[in-house]
Amino acid sequence: MPLITVHTSAEPRSAEDSAKLLRELSSTLAKLLRKPEAYVMTCLALQSKMTFAGTPEPSCLVEVRSIGGLSSETARAISEAAFRLVSERLGVPPNRTYVVCADVPPHLWGFDGSTFG
Repeated sequence: MPLITVHTSAEPRSAEDSAKLLRELSSTLAKLLRKPEAYVMTCLALQSKMTFAGTPEPSCLVEVRSIGGLSSETARAISEAAFRLVSERLGVPPNRTYVVCADVPPHLWGFDGSTFG
């Protein structure tokens, strides 16, 4: 049920960097949230039309959603990991990236024909 979405105007250096980013985000999110990776979804939305601080230079918005597990410590660790991975794989500096974490009630998250709550 954890979901991490990266919206970015940056171009990955290679297709392999995109694939590595998604795999690293998946395993990192599972570990930090203590959830099975089998339920983690990652999404990379490339070529997003974005500005940050009024300029069109490459930027990112990282959105994390989960049913539980998002304490302030966990959100901080997820943010730190996301900043590092986005910088390494996409070349977007941390000062051009936002990370937003949201806890979703189980009854509002659908999967396999029903909801979790």
